[in-house]
Amino acid sequence: MSRILIIEDEESIAELERDYLELSGFEVEMEPDGARGLTRALREEYDLLILDLMLPGVDGFEICRQVRAEKNVPILMVSAKKEDIDKIRGLGMGADDYITKPFSPSELVARVKAHLARYERLVTAAAPENETIEVRGLKIDKTARRVWVNGEEKQLTTKEFDLLCFLAQNPNRVFTKDELFENIWGMESVGDIATVTVHIKKIREKIEINTSKPQYIETIWGVGYRFRV
Repeated sequence: MSRILIIEDEESIAELERDYLELSGFEVEMEPDGARGLTRALREEYDLLILDLMLPGVDGFEICRQVRAEKNVPILMVSAKKEDIDKIRGLGMGADDYITKPFSPSELVARVKAHLARYERLVTAAAPENETIEVRGLKIDKTARRVWVNGEEKQLTTKEFDLLCFLAQNPNRVFTKDELFENIWGMESVGDIATVTVHIKKIREKIEINTSKPQYIETIWGVGYRFRV
């Protein structure tokens, strides 16, 4: 199911857009504030953004500019401003479409479907599929070296990612701290295997809902650690 973020401060318009999109099978979230909308658009994973231009906090042009600099996601701008200069500016900043208010909700849905289909074709044709591991809401993109938990991206250090990825690629197998240290830091590394314990703790803080009852990386007392699937 495609996930869409609507950044729109007019509640009635946002709710109308949401209702029509949800009836068409999309998962929709709304954000009325520009600054918060920008933060969510950058931190979370959405398949498409619907972006009003006139917003409190940060306007739509700036949101579009920052998102486009970091992500390749369809952006539909929605505005009551009909001047060509605004359309040109919005499209020039990387928006994929510009819809002028008032508009037909069915037209919005049609454009959303068209842009999602277009991006899917472009992504499929442009690059091979990234190698990923997905377990109960945890997604590890080995190719891009990125991690998400329930759609929210988590920032891991290089060694944290390497350690998590190694365990996830060898599910249900128990590794001692010595084995993990050797595999991640290398046989020639000089250091304390307590490093492994510290890194496991940091990973859990980022990916586990309850670190006292981890659902991904289990401690096998007296032995080591295991990634549970």
